[in-house]
Amino acid sequence: MSPEVFTVGHSNTSARAFVAKLMANGITAIADVRSRPYSAYVPHFGQAELKATLRGWGIAYSFLGRELGARAEDPDVYVDGQVNFARLAQTDLFRSGIDRVIQGSRNYRIALMCAEKEPMECHRTILVARALAEAGYDVRHILDDGSVETHEETMDRLMDLLKIPRFDMFLSREVLLEDAYEARAKQIAYAPGV
Repeated sequence: MSPEVFTVGHSNTSARAFVAKLMANGITAIADVRSRPYSAYVPHFGQAELKATLRGWGIAYSFLGRELGARAEDPDVYVDGQVNFARLAQTDLFRSGIDRVIQGSRNYRIALMCAEKEPMECHRTILVARALAEAGYDVRHILDDGSVETHEETMDRLMDLLKIPRFDMFLSREVLLEDAYEARAKQIAYAPGV
């Protein structure tokens, strides 16, 4: 059986509803992958308040935005003024963040958290979950309504959205997935000033 890691987006949900989703899935630790761990729109998801709320429910909190956030500080990962996820995924800093998640998953049931409610619209799926899936992890996305879908199901939805066939007589599933990851990364990756 493959090790599991979950992802979740806080969006504008209440703290109570957010914790309920975590508890329903047995989550024991949040890995915050936001580059900036605060929210002007939903202040209860600011780092200090969120950490205190989670602690009250026995859920650990770790900030990994420096390692796994979408707003990279390394100028070498930018192409034409936009973060290139493929380059970012090859950096030592990113790899160290993935290693921390892998190490943590030995003792905790982890959910990677970012702000976007839809996994297809967030780097936690297109960048971080991809790296974990490629490392053999069973990645599951907790959706806004509390339901859970596999990473493969999320990628199938993304391929449908992008009008990339799920199967092709001449191209492998891996090539089709690469096309989907690359296309979505260009749509959502951070670009300063945009």
